[in-house]
Amino acid sequence: MIWTTGAARTARRIATAAALGGGGLTALGAITYGLLIAEAAVARRIVGQPHGLNGPESDGLYGGTYPGEPIRMAVLGDSTSVGLGMTDPADTPAVIIARGIAAVAERPVRLSVLGLSGAASADLGVQVDRALETRPEIAIVFVGANDVTTATLPARAVRHLQKAVRRLSDAGAEVVVGTCPDLGTVRPIAQPLRWVTRRWSRQLAAAQTVAVVEAGGRTVAFADLLGPEFETNPAEMFGPDRFHPSARGYSQAAYAVLPSACAALGLWPGPEPIRVEGSQYLLAAMAVEEPGTEVTATHVAGRAVGPHGRWAALLRRKPGPMTSG
Repeated sequence: MIWTTGAARTARRIATAAALGGGGLTALGAITYGLLIAEAAVARRIVGQPHGLNGPESDGLYGGTYPGEPIRMAVLGDSTSVGLGMTDPADTPAVIIARGIAAVAERPVRLSVLGLSGAASADLGVQVDRALETRPEIAIVFVGANDVTTATLPARAVRHLQKAVRRLSDAGAEVVVGTCPDLGTVRPIAQPLRWVTRRWSRQLAAAQTVAVVEAGGRTVAFADLLGPEFETNPAEMFGPDRFHPSARGYSQAAYAVLPSACAALGLWPGPEPIRVEGSQYLLAAMAVEEPGTEVTATHVAGRAVGPHGRWAALLRRKPGPMTSG
C-alpha cells in the first residue's frame, strides 16, 4: 500500500507536468535517467536486430462468415501492436483481438493495423491521422516500451498519448490502451538497472492510465500481467531476440485486452466484473499491480470529479481463453 500511495503521487506529478508542458523526471531522478539511457543503449546492442522490420501483413476482414456490417477496428502503437517476430498473422495480437470481437459480436471485423515497430508515444500522431481515415469504431493502442528504452521524459510521452486518445475518442471511437509493459523482465537489461527499468515502466503505466481516462479511453494494465510469467518462463514468453514476445506472449497480451475491447463496444456477455471506485490516481497505481485490470472513467453521486481528482472505476475481469502458443 505504501508503494501504491507513492505511485499515485508520482502519477499525479507526471500527469500535471504533462498538462503544463513540463518534463517530469519523476522520483527516479536525473542521475538514474542518464544511467537508464546508457543501459538501454547496451541492451539494444545485445538484443540486436529483431527478425523482420515489422509484423506480418494483418489488415483485412475477420469473421467474414458472420452477417452484418463489419466493425471497424484500428490497432496503433509499437512492435507489440504489429506482432513483430511473427510470420503468421493469426499469431499477432491485432488478429487475435479482431477474431475474438467477431466471435462475440457475431459480426465481421475489418482490421487496420497502423502501428510500427520502434514507435514511441510521440509517433502516435501520424498513426492517428491514418486511423481516422478508416473511421474506427474501436481503436486499440499498445505503447510505452520504447518510451522507456529511449528514456523519453514520462510527461512528454504521456502528453502525446493523451492527445492521440482524445482525437480518436472525439472522432467517435472507443479507445483501449494496453499500458507500458514491465521491462524489468527483459534479460539483456542487467541489474541493478533492471530494477530501475521496472519501476520506470510502472510509473509510466500509472501516468498513462490517468491520461487515458481523462481523454475518454480506458486502459488495461500489462505490467504485472506479463511480468511474472515472462520472468519465470522467458524461453516460452520471449521470441528469439529475447526482447519481443513469442506467439504465446502475444496471445497473453491479446486475451488481456479482449474483454475490455468487447466491453467498450457493449458486447461483453459475461458476469459483471469486480468493481472498485475511487480517485483516478490511486486506481491507476493499483492497476499497475493487478493483472489485466481495466481502468475507466465513472461517476459517483452524479459527479465525474471528486475531491482528489476525476472518479474512475477499476474492473477485474475474467481472462479470455488462452492458446498453447
